Amino acid sequence: MHPDTPRRTRRPALLLAGLLGVAAVVLSGCSAEVQRGWLPGSSDAEITDQTGRITSLWVGSWIAALIVGIITWGLILWCVAVYRKRKGDDTLPVQLRYHVPLEVMYVILPIIMVGVLFYYTNRDTTAIVDTSAKADVHVQIIGKQWSWDFNYLDDDAYDTGQHAQDVGSAGTGVLEDQVTLYLPVDEKVEFTLDSRDVIHSFWIPAFLFKMDMIPGKTNTFQVTPTEEGTYLGKCAELCGEYHSSMLFNVKVVTREEYDAHIEELKAKGQEGSLGLEYSRQQDLDSAPKEGEN
Repeated sequence: MHPDTPRRTRRPALLLAGLLGVAAVVLSGCSAEVQRGWLPGSSDAEITDQTGRITSLWVGSWIAALIVGIITWGLILWCVAVYRKRKGDDTLPVQLRYHVPLEVMYVILPIIMVGVLFYYTNRDTTAIVDTSAKADVHVQIIGKQWSWDFNYLDDDAYDTGQHAQDVGSAGTGVLEDQVTLYLPVDEKVEFTLDSRDVIHSFWIPAFLFKMDMIPGKTNTFQVTPTEEGTYLGKCAELCGEYHSSMLFNVKVVTREEYDAHIEELKAKGQEGSLGLEYSRQQDLDSAPKEGEN
């Protein structure tokens, strides 16, 4: 027989956990920024056709994690409050060698949780990287140490950039002289990503999406910009000494402004497209060596 256990007074610790959960939900509605999980953009004006889906997955994952956390913390606090050792209590608590229903729950519940998370993640990821639709604009992005080249494939024009020189300096305007990618608003753009040298990653934070650029492998994705504006882009993969200065701008503009930019590039002689054979290393090899004329 088990030793007699004194009667314990159960405290409403679960009430405290419930209040904390209510407070978290109330606070989450204080601002649009919090509702979006501190992600860029606005639910009233999604920057692309995919940002709403990405935000929903992000916020939903956090809500699920918060619910699990509240339940876990609540049970811990409840056990601490109800089963704590009291003054003058020298009896040994009831000892259980096993509890089959509880152990089954420990196995089944995590499998269900992971399965649900996998389902929604796979569903949204599949939709985000789907390239089966017909694109209106095709742009090839070429990463190089440490800048970017943009080939506007449909318009037979290109733009090329050099890495920023003073990223660590104080003040603003670091990107003023950086290469700018123009995209027409409300038109589906297909990006073709290539690298000339090492692994880079094409990232426009406001678009809530990035994709790696791997030498010898071409990656593609499609997106429709839906909000005009100027956004910042960068490399999201450590790629060498000046990785932090591998920056570019993105301008989402009207079709008229986009066409005007293409004509400006052609007027500068930037017709055609840049190939992968042009690399920083080749430029260095072709430069005059010390002592040469």
